[in-house]
Amino acid sequence: MKTSSLLLLTMLSAGALFAEAPKVETLAPGAAAPDFKLPGVDGKDWALADFADAKALVVVFTCNHCPTAQAYEDRLKKITDDYKAKGVAVVAISPNDPKSVRLDELGYTELGDSFDDMKVRAKASAFNFPYLYDGDTEAVARTYGPTVTPQAFVFDAARKLRYVGRIDDSERAPLVKTQDLRAALDAVLAGRAPEPAQTPAFGCSVKWAGKQEQVAAFMDKLAKEPVTVDLVDAAGLAALRKGEGTKVRLVNFWATWCGSCVTEFPELVEIDRMYRQRDFEFVSVAANFPDEKNEVLKFLTKQQASNRNLLFGTTDKYALIAAFDKTWTGALPYTVLLGAKGDVLYKQEGPIEAIGLKREILKALGREMKK
Repeated sequence: MKTSSLLLLTMLSAGALFAEAPKVETLAPGAAAPDFKLPGVDGKDWALADFADAKALVVVFTCNHCPTAQAYEDRLKKITDDYKAKGVAVVAISPNDPKSVRLDELGYTELGDSFDDMKVRAKASAFNFPYLYDGDTEAVARTYGPTVTPQAFVFDAARKLRYVGRIDDSERAPLVKTQDLRAALDAVLAGRAPEPAQTPAFGCSVKWAGKQEQVAAFMDKLAKEPVTVDLVDAAGLAALRKGEGTKVRLVNFWATWCGSCVTEFPELVEIDRMYRQRDFEFVSVAANFPDEKNEVLKFLTKQQASNRNLLFGTTDKYALIAAFDKTWTGALPYTVLLGAKGDVLYKQEGPIEAIGLKREILKALGREMKK
């Protein structure tokens, strides 16, 4: 297997150890394209034979959750458009086992790598190429041998591999100096051998099946984190509303007797676990009375809510409501997303729509990892 910086991105975002990757050999230039038959997000099963008329075929291994893969989505769509009339076909395959992706690896996405999530991503991003799922068995990915997402394989008309590697030399478009995939396609279409035939690829490591045990261990570690709840007065809520100038803050007002609050609370805990390694904080505020603290703590403990938790510290609920937001009607649940300067980025009385909220969080935090 060729070496590359395949683990760097996920180590930066997760900061933890991964299970040893399986021994998968990357397909070498000159090899024949391995056959496949995989389900696409469009409801069709796609096979290698479906691209028989293409003068060149680009197989890109990519995924939903990786910020590097996301950074290349528009460029991949543009390549598909620019080379379609020249007889080039592009197909994307997600090689990842969704059960082997930890929550803290989802800090730059609103979606995981499940087939259903792929359908959402393809529609939201208006993919103009087939997007196929190989996450159940990863059998196809193992025959091609991608090491990271994204990684491109270019085959000529005879379906011999002529180029394997990166799309270009920087995930930040303004920094790109060499457009390697385009150069390889131009060479193949002209009947020339791409030079080089192989380049290193940078991105997120492929999430091979077998990491479920580490995912379970990670969840067990989260479950052991302490859960606390503190009383908060009007001054404390006013300070909470102002923000601290560094973090994006999600505040959720709820109560143990509020059915909608109880139903959506696990989503909020998951959101905290996805984004808390970034400049993000989730604060829950229980609108119960102070003498119901034990009941509140019992619920929070059951939810493994190791985030910051507050409880109305006085019996004057109206003063507490006004201290945080005079425009709030008092209806529960009530969720507010605050920017680093205390500006309101999202406000919802009633149940949240989780994907929409995650997108607002990502808009505030930025999807791309700073480098």
